[in-house]
Amino acid sequence: MQSMLRDNGILASYERVRRLMRKAGIYAIYPKKNLSKLGAVKYIHPYLLRDLEITRVHQVWEIDITYIPMASGFMYLTAIIDVYSRYIVGWGLSNSLEANHSLDVVKKAIEVHGKPEILNSDQGIQFICKAYVDYLKD
Repeated sequence: MQSMLRDNGILASYERVRRLMRKAGIYAIYPKKNLSKLGAVKYIHPYLLRDLEITRVHQVWEIDITYIPMASGFMYLTAIIDVYSRYIVGWGLSNSLEANHSLDVVKKAIEVHGKPEILNSDQGIQFICKAYVDYLKD
């Protein structure tokens, strides 16, 4: 905002621009803190990739969720990538961070490509809920 004002011949300090934007109710769009809260300890598993040499396709898949800002809120993109080949084996869009959306992406990827030896993720609440962990154990 400060750069745009300067380009239009208006000089204003960063602090002034910030104060006026707050007063006008103008805020940046970004996810709030604690987007990935730690879940129940009984579903947390050890990190299996330490010192592991990844030598073939479907040995290790990685899954993660990122957000896409929209005009009113966010869409959440869940993606699964094969670490060895860097091939996207599954993805899905959702308007919420519920675990069942991530689980659906995993189910579709396994249905199409077969199951990996390891499915690695962070330990966000979507990836350590009971339904998700039970499905992967089965």
